[in-house]
Amino acid sequence: MFKKTIYIYLFLSVINAQEKIPDMPIKLLDGSNTRLYEFLKDGPVIIDFWATWCAPCKKLMKHLNKFHTHFSDNGLKVLAISTDTPRSMGKVKSYIRSKNYEFFVAVDPNQQVMKKLKAELMPTTIIVDREGMVLYRHQGYYPGDENKILKQITDYYNALDIDYKPYQTTTL
Repeated sequence: MFKKTIYIYLFLSVINAQEKIPDMPIKLLDGSNTRLYEFLKDGPVIIDFWATWCAPCKKLMKHLNKFHTHFSDNGLKVLAISTDTPRSMGKVKSYIRSKNYEFFVAVDPNQQVMKKLKAELMPTTIIVDREGMVLYRHQGYYPGDENKILKQITDYYNALDIDYKPYQTTTL
């Protein structure tokens, strides 16, 4: 019985242990270079791995853009990281331009950032706090998943007692 209790305790400790993402170089779509932690300075960051061929990724991105715009005064940033091949970078640029997305876009053609952040499917969405701690991780997209992301954002602001303008889900 005592052993079983110890194992349960250890299992729950592992589940509750927060993961910290590593800082690493990031190449933005405009060709400039920065570091991942530069995005964490003002508040939480939603990191989204996507590709131009991924239909669910594109469906999620419209919601992420709305979150980026709505919560930007509260420091939220969205960093959409394209995993398209170097040959497809023209498609990435034209797609982003055509949608007038306001969030940050990075490129990861060799999927090095994707691997380091343990993203295995697309889209993979990771919400990270200012210290680099993972608050939320989700792989794939089904309609309604955007509400889970929204809840994570508002829970984060509520926990830190940060005032924010309520988000109307009917605008999704």
